[in-house]
Amino acid sequence: MSSPPATRRSPRAAAASQTGVVTLQQVAERAGVSPSTVSRILNGTAVVSPDKHKAVSDAIAQLGFVPNPVARGLAGGRTLSVGVVTQAIDSPFYGGALRGIEDTLQPAGYMPLFASGQWDAMAEKQCVDVLRSRRVDGLIVLTGRMSDSALEAVAASLPVVITGRRLVAPDLFSLDFDDEAGARMAAEHLLQLGHRRIVFIRGDPLHPDAQARERGFRAALSAAGVPVDEALVLDGNYLEESGLHSVERLLETGPGFTAIFASNDQMGVGAALALYRRGLRIPQDVSLIGFDDLPSSAYTVPPLTSVRQPIYDLGRLAAAAMLELLAGRSPTVLLPPPRLVVRESTAAI
Repeated sequence: MSSPPATRRSPRAAAASQTGVVTLQQVAERAGVSPSTVSRILNGTAVVSPDKHKAVSDAIAQLGFVPNPVARGLAGGRTLSVGVVTQAIDSPFYGGALRGIEDTLQPAGYMPLFASGQWDAMAEKQCVDVLRSRRVDGLIVLTGRMSDSALEAVAASLPVVITGRRLVAPDLFSLDFDDEAGARMAAEHLLQLGHRRIVFIRGDPLHPDAQARERGFRAALSAAGVPVDEALVLDGNYLEESGLHSVERLLETGPGFTAIFASNDQMGVGAALALYRRGLRIPQDVSLIGFDDLPSSAYTVPPLTSVRQPIYDLGRLAAAAMLELLAGRSPTVLLPPPRLVVRESTAAI
């Protein structure tokens, strides 16, 4: 008895079977249609009979075919990816923003590619160069130290969304938070509680948001007729250890105080540790307020009063603005205003 004839397969189908990758050609052969018909069905542009549509759907299910979004994007001149330059990928602040970006881009068919600039302008530029070499369709920069002119130059060839500063240029959208108003709100809260000897731990003075928060603090004291004691204005860098060390030094040599305003919650946590080690209680001996309202701040002991910056929304809205730019539209998104969240770490004197 003779053997049945061997099934004839195209060279591309044979090559695909050797690599274990199911190709569009194989789907077309299984469904009995042309590859272009499969492509149009996948893209939602085909006008075919229900039977033919079902044949393609069945073939995809039987073969386990997974469409390649990059290849489909390249066919349309896009990679369906967006570069994201953050500053510290392990930061509790930026982590929330990255999740917001991811949650917004992925349902729209875009994949974020994350890179960390570490608050260094040259490192940020290298991140941008690498992401552009990957042919990303757009770029989101979370704050950072790249100059305005450098960002404008990138936007000349690639849509850019920048947070943490105000910048106007073609194909560039900036999403800024009112840090000055938020800091003023925090200082006014302490003033209303009767505090006059208020420590202010500032962030890196090169950061626009740190500058704005210091302006807000000083404006609130000035409006209340309370002079700023420069000995109570401490340097920090937005990390916990800087809050710890600055308050430790102040407790050793500096003048007395009744309250601390830390420019972010992380430095506030460090300040709380310095107070604890000296046997000072919060808020009975010293009131403490932070900025950002990290999710963990509601679970410190005592829970930290803070100015809420919508971290997740920052990422979500930055991604939404990028999708608008990629669609050829002008973004109109706005961040919610700052809001004071009062908890047990502040009290009247």
